[in-house]
Amino acid sequence: MARPYKIPQSVLVVIHTAARDVLLIRRVDGDAHWQSVTGSKDTLEEDLRTTAAREVLEETGIACGPGSPLAAQLVDWQLQNVYEIYPQWQHRYGPGVLHNTEHVFGLTVPAGTPVQLSPREHTAFQWLPWRAAADACFSPSNAEAILMLPRFLER
Repeated sequence: MARPYKIPQSVLVVIHTAARDVLLIRRVDGDAHWQSVTGSKDTLEEDLRTTAAREVLEETGIACGPGSPLAAQLVDWQLQNVYEIYPQWQHRYGPGVLHNTEHVFGLTVPAGTPVQLSPREHTAFQWLPWRAAADACFSPSNAEAILMLPRFLER
């Protein structure tokens, strides 16, 4: 059975501590690309907050969904990025789908929060100071979101 096409609506979740250290994870299929948690909606009806919490749990083992101690720390930054889907990943989307809309969230976690990677998606993780994390990201929209972190922490 063929896999269903990905929905071109996704989340980017910048996981960070109050001290502005940012969690980056390295993709299995991305030539050592470092990034924040990302992922697409599973269904058109899925709420973006649900997508964000699901992706964080799947990719890092950190629970931030409803009823978890970190649920209130998952914040929709009300930012969207529309970008062209990289050619190597266009086959995952339907015919003629060339752009994705990414919704940015932040998740504040305590320093020392354990990370349990999904080995089929990521090979390593690191915590970096926010500026170094932005420099390490392969995605310009990811780097830009991390550079906005101080502004969101001041709120």
